[in-house]
Amino acid sequence: MTDVALIIGSTSDLEVAEKATKLLDNFEVSYDLQVISAHRNPEKLRLYVENSDAKIYVCIAGLAAALPGVVAAQTIKPVIGVPKNAALGGLDSLLSIVQMPPGIPVATVGIDRGRNAAILAIEILALHDNDLAQKLITYRKK
Repeated sequence: MTDVALIIGSTSDLEVAEKATKLLDNFEVSYDLQVISAHRNPEKLRLYVENSDAKIYVCIAGLAAALPGVVAAQTIKPVIGVPKNAALGGLDSLLSIVQMPPGIPVATVGIDRGRNAAILAIEILALHDNDLAQKLITYRKK
């Protein structure tokens, strides 16, 4: 079973995704990185979410930033949105992700904060994994 599904809307989001993957690697948390646009390939995204065994989704998107919300609408698993600074200082992406309608929440971290998304995902996983919790405690003491 994959711990984290890391989905980016385009390859231009890879720089932010790498901030997350480095930390997930350091914590030995399994992840699956996919490039799937919510706008250009909604059916591929739907099928991916429907068939994924991931425990948590981290979605990185810029501009209209619909990706995290589209994923959240298709799963009851936690979704963490990472707004990307693609225009307007990333404010457009931030507002698109954080202003979800009632009943479809997306946890949102700061603009370009892929690392914080990874930490939040690890914290959620650590609720049921004492070894991971201990790694977090050690990490925070550094």
